[in-house]
Amino acid sequence: MSDASGTDTSGTEAGTAPTPPDASGTLDEALERLHTTGPERNGWLTNHAPMAVEALVRNGQAPTVHRWLDHYAHKLEELPPPSRPVTADGWREALGDPARITDWTRFFGRELAGRPWREVLAEWWPRLLPGISASATHPVIRTGHAVRTLLSSEEASGGGGATAPRLAELAHALGYWAARNTPLPPLAALSVAPTAAAALDAVPPVPVQEGGIRDRLPQLTAFPVWGAAADPDTAKALLTELVTAATHRYATHGHGEPIMLVHAATAPNAVLRALPALPRELWAPSLAAAWTAAAAVTAAYAPPEPAAYTPTLLTAEEVFERAAAHGDDHTIKFTDTALDVGDPIALAAATRSIELNPPLLR
Repeated sequence: MSDASGTDTSGTEAGTAPTPPDASGTLDEALERLHTTGPERNGWLTNHAPMAVEALVRNGQAPTVHRWLDHYAHKLEELPPPSRPVTADGWREALGDPARITDWTRFFGRELAGRPWREVLAEWWPRLLPGISASATHPVIRTGHAVRTLLSSEEASGGGGATAPRLAELAHALGYWAARNTPLPPLAALSVAPTAAAALDAVPPVPVQEGGIRDRLPQLTAFPVWGAAADPDTAKALLTELVTAATHRYATHGHGEPIMLVHAATAPNAVLRALPALPRELWAPSLAAAWTAAAAVTAAYAPPEPAAYTPTLLTAEEVFERAAAHGDDHTIKFTDTALDVGDPIALAAATRSIELNPPLLR
């Protein structure tokens, strides 16, 4: 995370040390294994494996990755067939067309082969931000994991280190985001909220809380006003506040829909992870989009009443070990975000997700 000045403090809160890069090669092996598979199954459900394995490796669980993938394999499908190439001149007609997922992935593969990845990301980030809530925010979350991996590789190697599987993962993430890109309906402005926590509390629930997120998001009409940022450092500080508030809120509201509500925290955190790779002029628009994503998920699934939670005495390392042993992909990713926040309420929220979500590993 970062403090109010915008200084990067990722991995240093709650007494934890920055996580060293993966020296085992496990992450690259896992990504290569996964890049023969598509980003979805059954025509809609997201493939969470690339995000989960990155979180596992990042948090010291590399030895568990391939066993975890073996258990997850039944949820994977082959890449969908290509249709026709996406081009630099004709990309607009392909934006938001899920039948073009493989076309988009190949397009970004070509772009990343010919230009620095930061340059490609900076060009496409503002084009994709309006569709941040697409596919229940999974594409932006996958992009955030991919960017974090590339940034860690650069830091470890002094500027290089972008391996082929990690660049390919960014191509898959951006391709998924482009293919599923669908903006939210027009939204009216409600009253100004003083804090991120108050803004989330003031989000009105959608009228009919039934069906999947595709049935719920079209019902959105208005959000509280929050997060106006006059400069990039303020935008980063407010985004950090939003991630913290959404993570904390899961401790008391996660029971409303234990799987879906994790995205209220993991989506804005994906944006926060991408900020260091983006031009500073994109930080304020990124905050605005992240707030929209967190508010949309909150409106779609918020329970009518909060619930009490039990504080945890576990350390951050112990909480993540439990999440890894539990094995649920959403739980792993949410716990990874909770460790970024790093405070006792965040760790209690992560423990709550372990209690509420069904385990993958039995």
